[in-house]
Amino acid sequence: MEAINRRTFLKSASASVVAAQSAISLSADKKSPINLPAKVVDTHTHFYDPTRPEGVPWPSKGSSLYRTVLPKDFVALKKYQPVNATVVVEASKLVEDNQWILDLVKENPVIIGFVGRLTPGEAMFRTHLKRFSKNPIFKGIRVNHHLIQSGLSQPRFVDDLKMLADLGLQVDLNGPPATLESARRVTKLVPDLRIVVDHIGNVVIKGDEIDPKWKQALESLSDQKQVYIKISALVEGASRHRPNNVPSDVAYYRPTLDVIWNQIGVDRMIFGSNWPVSERAADYVTLQKILVDYLQDKGQSALDKVFWKNSKLAYRWDRYPEE
Repeated sequence: MEAINRRTFLKSASASVVAAQSAISLSADKKSPINLPAKVVDTHTHFYDPTRPEGVPWPSKGSSLYRTVLPKDFVALKKYQPVNATVVVEASKLVEDNQWILDLVKENPVIIGFVGRLTPGEAMFRTHLKRFSKNPIFKGIRVNHHLIQSGLSQPRFVDDLKMLADLGLQVDLNGPPATLESARRVTKLVPDLRIVVDHIGNVVIKGDEIDPKWKQALESLSDQKQVYIKISALVEGASRHRPNNVPSDVAYYRPTLDVIWNQIGVDRMIFGSNWPVSERAADYVTLQKILVDYLQDKGQSALDKVFWKNSKLAYRWDRYPEE
């Protein structure tokens, strides 16, 4: 009887060990659920049509981007999570292309904001600004870095930036890492102007290797609450370092994103894709997932702020399409 009990005990104990090991294995294999933002606003897309009689000054013929790109193409795009709203950023220098985008809004509710393209300091700037700003979708203008560099020493240029602020509009600044330093200069001259620095300053992303000048420039903006950093062109930044092997794992981008998180903070980071330019480096699913993965340990509030709430503060868009 004792032998039988012992055998029974050993068999039972062995079964318990196997069951426990199986449970551990199942637990290890089971992935934690992915947290997602409640909404997503992509704050950086481009739409254009080279077949229009006026043509387009950008992109150039022969480029993979030289094709008609419309809101319907963005809506149909495969995404990691549905994106039902976008702020369009104008890349064309043609004044009437501003109106072309505003006309698209009528049939495309996915567009909730538009950053136009006008040049402060030019004779017709104020006339054009008054015209386009009558449309509530018009949220501000994009200015490239070289214009900021030369313009800030010109009183008329600065006065035109002040007009933007007076109208409750904003400015997107686009250019190399030095754009961050220019943003700082703008804050001193026009402290009431909301500023969005595009593409995190277009820094080359090299994994653990951080550009010290870029980091220092970000630090100088840490106390400038009116300056937002657009988390866009991440994959393009990586592609300039690894053109034939753009990483899709968040680990490669984490050191760069950590600098922004630590210096700028969750309240001034906003998501943008730079689509369709981004597709030359990675698909939309990949670029979206990188940022979702980065924010997983930051909490639901961080996800919502970066993917939509902060964009409402930066661009003052009025209504999400589903509302």
